[in-house]
Amino acid sequence: MNRQPAVAHQFYPGDPATLTSTLAKLIPAETRPRKEALAVVAPHAGYAYSGKVAGETFARVKIPEDIVLLGPNHHGYGEQIAIMREGRWEMPLGSVPVNRELAALISRTSELVEDDEIAHRYEHSLEVQVPFLQYLQKNLQLTPLVLSHISYPTCVQLGSDIAAAIKEYGKPTLLVASTDMTHYESRRSAASKDQLALERIKELDPEGLYQTVAANRISMCGIIPTTVALVAAIELGARQAELIRYTDSGEASGDISQVVGYAGFVIR
Repeated sequence: MNRQPAVAHQFYPGDPATLTSTLAKLIPAETRPRKEALAVVAPHAGYAYSGKVAGETFARVKIPEDIVLLGPNHHGYGEQIAIMREGRWEMPLGSVPVNRELAALISRTSELVEDDEIAHRYEHSLEVQVPFLQYLQKNLQLTPLVLSHISYPTCVQLGSDIAAAIKEYGKPTLLVASTDMTHYESRRSAASKDQLALERIKELDPEGLYQTVAANRISMCGIIPTTVALVAAIELGARQAELIRYTDSGEASGDISQVVGYAGFVIR
């Protein structure tokens, strides 16, 4: 399918000129050279709330042409592990092709993955990442996967399968895991819970992250994409995870009684 924007004019500006201007403000002009990375963890709220975290995170990375984009399924449509194997994403900043070669490799490598466009049609968690990536890489190709809740062993298998496909593909590829952190708790409560999860990501500990989020009832919507991306990144040789920024929606709204937490990581 040619996927049309689902949340333009809502989560981010739908007008190309306004969107470009917004991204220029959100993505700092880094004085240090951008470096290659294996994975990025970035938030997916409206740009007014989480855009600075996403922009600062992507600004630290040399964005390759090939992106494996992993996001949670907020709507419940479609298959549990849904990949788009072909088509284009029609975005305000231009059309982005699905990487048919890499999508086919992942589908062939993993019995878990189902070719399913329905899960992608209305899902915002992947879409809001794309303008940042387009701004920094003009020749972008996407391999998008939407993930529902799955067990930890299934996360390990999927992450291993994706890593194997990326190795076979043989070109620089960035994993982007889309997640917000704690939802609708006080700033104090959200920060306390989120710190537990952030420590596990810093330690490159996907099992610890998965178990910590479950044990502490942390409403981290992208726990599955983040766990899968960590597993894949480790298999691809990851040695460190750097927290670029953590904040919450209260920074923009002024309301700290019920916030959503946002974090950005670069994994190398």
